[in-house]
Amino acid sequence: MPNLSLPEVEAIARAAHEGQSDKAGRPYAEHLAAVAEGVRLRGGSDDQIKAAWLHDAIEDDALSLQWLDSAELPYSVKALVLTLTKRPGEEPESYTRRILATEGALLIKESDLAHNADPARLAVLDEPTRTRLTAKYTEVRRMLGLLEPPEPDSRLA
Repeated sequence: MPNLSLPEVEAIARAAHEGQSDKAGRPYAEHLAAVAEGVRLRGGSDDQIKAAWLHDAIEDDALSLQWLDSAELPYSVKALVLTLTKRPGEEPESYTRRILATEGALLIKESDLAHNADPARLAVLDEPTRTRLTAKYTEVRRMLGLLEPPEPDSRLA
């Protein structure tokens, strides 16, 4: 079975999230690109970068589980995407245990959290949302053992 290339996965993710915005009103693909680049800069593999492009696709209903199941992707990419997909009503402890138990997932989640907690992104949000999200990201980082606060990555600016 042929394997989708990294540019093909990026194109699929961008198309799937077309028209979606993040909490700051920016095109959602900017978040995906930042997470994928963060994974690359942290030494992630091509499979991890592919999973970074797709990490929110199922959760955000941009792509279906059926699409992922039939996609021409290695099992490792599919497993990473499913690991990083929060389930409805799932407790954070369950979610973080799954990430810690799946090889390669922590690097992607670390990149995701670093971009989500970027002060420049948070600065455009209203105070209650900024406070809530900062506390949420700090707690998830703690549960994952990522105790150091994320540094804004100037290479992503």
